[in-house]
Formats: sequence, structure tokens, C-alpha cells
Amino acid sequence: MMETDGRIFLGASKEPQYLELRYANRHGLVTGATGTGKTVTLQILAEGFSRAGVPVFCADVKGDLSGIAVAGEAKDFLLKRAATIGLEPYAFGPTPTVFWDLFAEQGHPVRTTVSEMGPLLLSRLLELSDAQEGALNIAFKIADEEGLLLLDMKDLRALLSNLAERAGEITTTYGNVTKATVGAIQRRLLVLENQDGDYFFGEPALDIRDLMRIDRDGRGFVNVLMAERLMSSPRLYATFLLWLMSELFEQLPEVGDPERPKLVFFFDEAHLLFSDVAPALLEKVEHVVRLIRSKGVGVFFVTQNPLDVPDSVLAQLGSRIQHALRAYTPREQKAVRTAAETFRQNPSFDTAEAITQLGVGEALVSTLEAKGVPAMVERTLIRPPASRMGPLRPEERGAIMADSPVRGIYDRSVDRESAYEMLAAAAAKKAAAAEVEAEAEPAKRSSGRRSDTAMEAGIKSVVRSIASSVGRQIANRLMRGILGSLKL
Repeated sequence: MMETDGRIFLGASKEPQYLELRYANRHGLVTGATGTGKTVTLQILAEGFSRAGVPVFCADVKGDLSGIAVAGEAKDFLLKRAATIGLEPYAFGPTPTVFWDLFAEQGHPVRTTVSEMGPLLLSRLLELSDAQEGALNIAFKIADEEGLLLLDMKDLRALLSNLAERAGEITTTYGNVTKATVGAIQRRLLVLENQDGDYFFGEPALDIRDLMRIDRDGRGFVNVLMAERLMSSPRLYATFLLWLMSELFEQLPEVGDPERPKLVFFFDEAHLLFSDVAPALLEKVEHVVRLIRSKGVGVFFVTQNPLDVPDSVLAQLGSRIQHALRAYTPREQKAVRTAAETFRQNPSFDTAEAITQLGVGEALVSTLEAKGVPAMVERTLIRPPASRMGPLRPEERGAIMADSPVRGIYDRSVDRESAYEMLAAAAAKKAAAAEVEAEAEPAKRSSGRRSDTAMEAGIKSVVRSIASSVGRQIANRLMRGILGSLKL
């Protein structure tokens, strides 16, 4: 069974099962227990989107998705699966791939700036209390107004120190800020740094257009975030993906419902996004998921259990691919019932019973048909991938990165003048002014007068307006989006 224009071939039951590209921006859900085939399903979806000219972003959380970059090998079980579902011809081939890695070990470094992330997501990343989050919001407000660029962690630390020194002045304008609160935030920053979270902040910051590249043959690049090490800091992983989703939402133009998505975003280990999330943030996530489809972005949540996704988000996911679930405990039985209830029922079998009986590589599939109506659920044998099932060897990864379209763009960090340098310069000038004042004090006492010197007046002016003229221009154009990220 050949793939046809406008559709991705997923596998077959009694009939071939397809995902219509024109409905792919209405999002989807891939669920199932460990070892039931979710990774291969993600792989064949990414391959299908790429062949259709749609770029993809996904995370490799276990290290076995990187093989998508090279051609697969003919193996008996793959050939048998292809013959069973009528996949003819079954051709092997690589998928154009770009590897990313927050720690720059197995891919190009991916960074954002502290300013671009914003206080809301940073507060979640640091697990701040309400009072601490309020103080951080004040810090960002001052930075935005005074044109202080917050690029990396040392910029934020310098700003917080300045905030503590100016606590009395700031409290009258913005509300109470205590040195104890600022100190608590500084300690949370230290914890983040000890978890290597500071790798994520700096320049050059990721340009989302580099996630939307098409190769010379018209295939979309699959952007693979190497996340094995990142998964040891699950909150950083979840916050990074949420930031990236919000960047896509804020920066991409409205396109309505295109014939095919502009980008498909796979959010693997989706339970980490919704675990212990504050109601206010969850409401904003729901808002982004609901509206990002009009930007031409499809979001597929990948997780073990459908209960991991809140009902308000689950209701927005059009396509469902459900691998096997176990049902030994009451919670597992509830998850099976929940999964079964999300499908348009098929009278030929019991959906809940089928979920517990699915074999590896088998899934219940329901995608959207004409006018966006969910298709009746079908028990489906998922097609085998064209690329390798399993990880790359180091030399293979090196060759792919050497030919990467973003080679040299992000590989070296840049540390330009920002809040740290600006505040340090202002502090130095203030110290110099104090020294001049100290030297002039005896003469003032002898003359019986006390007035500002010309230098003191100049220094006070500098302290009142730390930002450069360029910084002010930036600050005047600043707006923050729904999740607090910058919009210029």
C-alpha cells in the first residue's frame, strides 16, 4: 500500500489507516505502557511528516530515536510486518535530521536568554513560592523598563543583587521586596546551576526558524533533542519544551487551517508538563494548545497513561493512537476506561478490552475524517519504519552533525554586554563618586557648605538611568506574551 499525497500511512487493520495532513494541526495523543511501541509510532509519524515536507521537533528521551537519521536494515520481522499490512514497496532510507542538546554533548547547543524565557516559566523552573515569584516579576519589570538585557544567569544574579540594594526605593513603587526573598531566589538559582541548568541560558539564542527547515528534496528536517541527560532534571525538560511551544505560539503568524502543518511538535513524557502545575499556568497552557493550531503547528502529546493529560487538554486532541495498557490496579483500570471513552466506539469489538490485549506494535487508532469528525476506532498493526530502529553510532552522529544545516551557528557561545556589565559599570562609577566625595569632605566642612559636585550629579544621573540608549529602545518595544516570553 503506497502512501498518497496529503496523507500519512500509519498501518492497517481491515482497511489502511491514514493521518490526514490537513487535520494534523488539530493535535494528537500517543499513549501506551513502556515497551508497547510508542517510540516506533513516534518514529513513523516523524518520517511521514518529513516526507510530506513538514518539519518536526521531538525529544529522544531514551536514546533510541536517533536512528531516524540513517536507513533501516531489512530484517525478517520488519519485512513480515510490511507484507501483512500491504506496504508495497517497503523502501529503507534516512530522514534528514538535526540533533540538538542543551549540554552540547550529542547535538548542537540550544539556548534561550533569561529575558526571553520570562518570569512565569522561570518561576516554575525554580519552584518559587508566591512571594518569590512576585519578587522575580518585579525584577523583570525593572529590567524591561531600564533596558537591562538578561541574557544568562550572571545577569539575573546581578539584577537580583541590585534589587536587594534598592529594596527601599523599589518597595514604594512596586511593592514590598525583602532581602530575605531575594536571597531565597539566589539560592534556587544555585540549585539550578548545580543541575547544569545554566547551560540553557545564553547566546546565540535559538531562532525557531531553524526548526522549520526543508532539505533540497523538499523533505522537512526532523529536529531531535537528545534528552537522556536532560531527563535527570525533569522540570528543566518540561519547562524547556513549554517555552519552545510558547515561542512558536508567539512568533509564528496566523495561517488558519493549512493543507499541511508548518511544524509538528511531539511532547514526549507529557506527564512532566502537567505534574504539580499551578492552575493559572495550566489555564495558559490550555490556551496555547487551543490557539496554536491557527499558527499551523500540530502538537502530539506522548505519555504512558491518558490520565496524565488534563481533560481540558485531552478534549483538544483530535487524533488518538493507543498502545497497550496494563490493568492490574484500580488506577490502571481507570486509565483503561478513560482511554476507551475517548474513542468513537467500534461495534465490532470492546474498546476497553482490546486496549489490554494489544500486542507490541499494535494500537487502537482514530484520526480525523472529513470535516474534522473522529473516525471510528480501529485495531491497527502499525507500519514498520524506513529508518533504523535503534541508536546511532558516535561516528554516524559525527558525520550527520558535520553536514548539519545549522553547523557553526550555535556551537560557540557569545557573551555580549548585558545587565551584569551594565550594573558593574554603574557600581564602579558610584564607588568612584563616593571616593571623590570622601576626598572633598574636609574642604566642604572648612567652607561650611555641602552641595553636590558636578561629578556627583552626573553619577546620580547614571545610577537613575542605568540602561544605555539602545537598552531603552529595546525596553520601549518590549511586550510579553501569554507565558511571559518576549515579543519584540
